[in-house]
Order: sequence, then structure tokens, then C-alpha cells
Amino acid sequence: MATSLLFGVAQASKPAEPTLAVVLNSGDASVSLVDMKTRTVTKTIPIGKEPHHVMLTPDEKTLLVANAVGNDIALMNPLTGEVTGRIPKIIDPYHIGYSPDNRWFITAANRLDRVDIYAANGADLKLAKTIAVGKTPSHIAFTADSKLAFVTMQDSNDLAVIDLVNQTLLWKIPTGPAPAGLWMTPGDQYLLVGITGGDYVQVIDWRNRREVKKIFTGKGAHNFRPQGDRKHVFVTNRIASSISLINMQTLEKVGDITGLPAGPDDMELTPDGKQLWVTFRFARKAGVIDVPTMKLVSVIPVGKSPHGIFFHPRAPWE
Repeated sequence: MATSLLFGVAQASKPAEPTLAVVLNSGDASVSLVDMKTRTVTKTIPIGKEPHHVMLTPDEKTLLVANAVGNDIALMNPLTGEVTGRIPKIIDPYHIGYSPDNRWFITAANRLDRVDIYAANGADLKLAKTIAVGKTPSHIAFTADSKLAFVTMQDSNDLAVIDLVNQTLLWKIPTGPAPAGLWMTPGDQYLLVGITGGDYVQVIDWRNRREVKKIFTGKGAHNFRPQGDRKHVFVTNRIASSISLINMQTLEKVGDITGLPAGPDDMELTPDGKQLWVTFRFARKAGVIDVPTMKLVSVIPVGKSPHGIFFHPRAPWE
């Protein structure tokens, strides 16, 4: 199945600092556009059924908004929030990701228990393979050489490993209950798994297919955002309503941000590393955390069940 863009994508000049935050309201089929200076919603746009995750194209010109139940991907200008097109017939794109070499675009089809692999040329996608993987595939991560993709199975409590070269399921290993977010530590040493059905991050030596340790962070450990220093990574704890900071070198928790609205989920970090923007899934809010003090400084009402969040430019994803 080949897909094509329905409309052209007009671009604005890249600013030095982000000015517009895009928040995906998965329960309202919309996105909220937030003025980052005034921290207010300037516009709410219908986007498609159950938008959960976003991804910037490798050329940084187009924002992909994955509509899981809408079975398509909306295209947005990442600087203005203008909807510029749509990629149809991308079935159940719950979580999405480009392989590091940008050759493959992967979707975790959450409700269909499969992973779809597309040959990618930017936002032009051609379906290459569909792989049945297990119950409720959730989040995706890759090895730096783009040879392997890892996918958590939220309802079968395991981790699937896909060979992207041969496009086959290699093996699975068990995880804790309801595994969700994934993060690979520098040098592809360990894979971190947010155990949403528990209260910890599972550290997996994926080469030897074994658990190394558990890092206890808080109930509902869910998703990751690196601090950009190749040393620390944030993890949201959905049920505990907190965010923990993990040292990826020592594999220890080194800090907590507490007293947050219900259901912290996805995160984004400003280029200077000073502001961590977060969606609060159960509170219909987004928020801004001052990183130096590890304190919540702003709360912004948005739509129902806010999930993904994005702005450009941003701190490095490493």
C-alpha cells in the first residue's frame, strides 16, 4: 500500500526558540495550540479520532499527528500549527517512529495487535510488512544501527524484538505488568521500560535477554524524555502523579517532581533545558515545570485526555 500527500506543505523560518506548543487531545479528536509565552490556548483544531502521538519528519518540515482510530496521519506545519495535508489508510497508528537511518517508519497498531513497517521517504510511506506481535503493542524504540526495533506489549506483558533487515519477529522477553514507554541508554547498553502496571522502570540487557534491575520511581511508570545531556532521562509516573529523573549511567533515581495534576504522560523539553512541558492525561491540562528547581510553575487547561505534546525547536533527544 502506497500513500501520498494530499496537499503541499508550506514552511516558515525556524525560530531560535519555540513559540507554539501542540497538545494532542486524544479524547476530543483535536489539538490545542498553545502560545508558549502567554501559556494560553489560542486555537483548538479538529484533527481526527484519538490522536495519541506525534513525530517530526527527518527534514524537520512536517509534524505527523497519528490518529489511531481515524486510521490516518494528519500533517501540520510544526511552527504555525496549520494543517497542511493528510496521509490516508495508515491503519491504527497508535505509536509511531522513524528508524535512526530514516529508512523505515514503524507504527504500533494498539487495537489490532500488530506492527506495520513502512518504507519511508520523509512523509511518503509505502507499506512493506505487517507483523503480528502480541496483545496491544504500545511503544517503540530502535537500536542506533537501525537493525532492530523493540515494541512493548501492554496486555501480554512482554517485549517484542523485530529484525528490521529481514522484517521478522526475532524473539520476545517477559516484562512487568502493562509495559509502555521505552528508552535506550547511550551506546545501546540497556533498554529502559516503563512498567505502568507497577511502580518501576525495568532495566533490560537486551543482548542477553535478561532483566538487570528495577528502578523504583512511582506508581504507573509510563513514558520517557531524555534531558539532552546523554546522562539523565525523565520518566512520568501516571498514577503517582509525579515525574522521576534517572541517571542512565548509574541506573539510579536521582530526583522526583511531585504534587502534579493527575496523570502526567508525555513530555517535551525546551532547547535551553530549563522548561519541561508535560501533558496531564487525567486532568485535561498541560503544564510547565521549571527544571532547575524541579517545580511546576504553570498549568494550562486543554482538551480531554491530552497525550502527545510537541514544539520546535527543542532540546536534543539523546
